[in-house]
Amino acid sequence: MTDLILIFFIAFIAATISGAAGFGGALLLLPVLTGTVGIKAAVPILTIGQMFGNASRVWFGRQELKWKPIIFFLLTAIPLTIIGSYLFTDIDSRKVKIGIGGFLILLVIYRRVNIQKIALGEKGMLIGGGLTGFLSGLAGSAGPLGAAFFLGLNLTATAYVASEAFTALTMHLTKTIVYNKYSLIGKNELYYGLFIGIAMILGSWAGKKIIEKLSKERFTLLVELLLILSGVQMIITG
Repeated sequence: MTDLILIFFIAFIAATISGAAGFGGALLLLPVLTGTVGIKAAVPILTIGQMFGNASRVWFGRQELKWKPIIFFLLTAIPLTIIGSYLFTDIDSRKVKIGIGGFLILLVIYRRVNIQKIALGEKGMLIGGGLTGFLSGLAGSAGPLGAAFFLGLNLTATAYVASEAFTALTMHLTKTIVYNKYSLIGKNELYYGLFIGIAMILGSWAGKKIIEKLSKERFTLLVELLLILSGVQMIITG
């Protein structure tokens, strides 16, 4: 019972962070789940829970969804998520996570240094979707990577969170289908996932209330700080 209360509380905090920054919740919740149910069960459980979190963020920001970058992102994300998910069943993802972590830190440094930036634009989301989808399926979570590509589009906070959440939701649905094929999702994983999902919905609502009070500059700074923290955590825990 104590474990369930802890998981619910952490899931709520994780969803609040994701609701405010568009990502970051999985990296907080995954270690807790891993310590409770083990890594092989933790990833499918987290995937189910995040479907609820992302779906609620899409709903809360539905009026500001940016469909063009979403479509470009998903064109490559969906097929490569499937490939990565198949490989997840028999690959050690630790080195992958360390690589993602290092990339996120370098990306924030790149955004801040005074040099001419490469403008990928909306079509650049084809690259972002492919990388994020493959690594998400392979390592269980690559949300910060997808968020970094959407951050580069200079969207409003609500449009950024909702649009990124739509792509994440689609990838999580794809992974769930593959994980279920390999019998990685049983009754226990489903129950845990649904339980976490309730906390995720509540946290997503709280996160939206936070971003409504932030200026664009503070919002961008918040996301960049979380990208660095996510990168450091991935390197350490990888």
